[in-house]
Amino acid sequence: MRSSAVICIAGALLAFPLVALPASAQSDDQPYSGLYAGATVGYDFQGNDVGEKFDFDRDLNGTFGDTVTTASGADAFSPGFCDGRAQGVTRSSGGGCENDRSRISYSGRIGYDRQFGNIVVGVVGEVGKTNIRDYVSAFSIEPADYILTTKVNYNASLRGRVGYAANRTLFYATGGGAYARLGQRFETSNTTNSFSTSGKRDAWGYTAGGGLEQKITKHVSFNVEYLFNDVKADRYIVHAGAGTAGPTNQFVLGNANGTDMTRVDRRLRWQSIRAGLNFRF
Repeated sequence: MRSSAVICIAGALLAFPLVALPASAQSDDQPYSGLYAGATVGYDFQGNDVGEKFDFDRDLNGTFGDTVTTASGADAFSPGFCDGRAQGVTRSSGGGCENDRSRISYSGRIGYDRQFGNIVVGVVGEVGKTNIRDYVSAFSIEPADYILTTKVNYNASLRGRVGYAANRTLFYATGGGAYARLGQRFETSNTTNSFSTSGKRDAWGYTAGGGLEQKITKHVSFNVEYLFNDVKADRYIVHAGAGTAGPTNQFVLGNANGTDMTRVDRRLRWQSIRAGLNFRF
C-alpha cells in the first residue's frame, strides 16, 4: 500500500499530459499552456486539536467508548488528557504539555495546463515531505503518562486547478485528493503493563487552496500558494496487556485479556504556505 498510492497518483498525472500535450504548446499569447515541473518550499502549521483525548475498548469487542476503572470503581484516567505531548507523569509536572509542532515542508510537482483566453485549467500532482507532529496525551491515577504521536513521513496529492491569467500573472484556485503516509508512535511511563501496537498508516483525504503564479521568463515561473490539508487514517490501536501487573490492574480488571486504546480524532489537519519555482516546457 505504501508504494501503490504514489504509483496511482503518478500514473494518473502522467496519463493526462501525454494525451493532451500534442493539442497545444506554450506560446506568447498563451503563456500558461503546456507541461511543467517544479519544486516548492514552505511552512506547515499544525494547530492544536482542542479537547482531543484517548478512547478505550475494555471488553475488546471492537467498540470504543468504555471507561477504564480502578479496583475501587474510580475512573482510572480522571486526571484527564491534553492535546499535546506530556512533559511529566502528571499534568502539573515537567511543564505540562508540549504543543503540536509546525515545521518546514518541501515538495516536487509536475503538471499540465491549458489556456483558453484568460482562463486556465489544469492538473497538478505533488509528492512531498512535512515534519509536523500531532500529539495527544493521557494521564492515569497511578500516576503515569501515555502519549500518541502522529507524524507525516511523506504526502502526495493530485489536484485540479482553474485560474484567471492577466497577461503573465495567473490567479488560481486548486483542490483534489490527498494521501499521507503516517508515522505513528506510542510512549508511556507505565513499566508494569505490556503494550503492543497495530494499525494501517495510510491516510486519505483532500487538499484545497489557491495562489498566484508569475512568469519570469518564457519557461520559468514563480508561485506562492496556500493549501488546507485534511486526511483521515484507520485506527492506530495500542493494546495494554497484564505484563507484571496483578488482576486488579486497571487494564485487566474484569478482562484478563487487557484493554485497547486509541486516539478519538483520527483526522490530521494542517495548513501550508509555500513558494515554488516551475520550469515550463
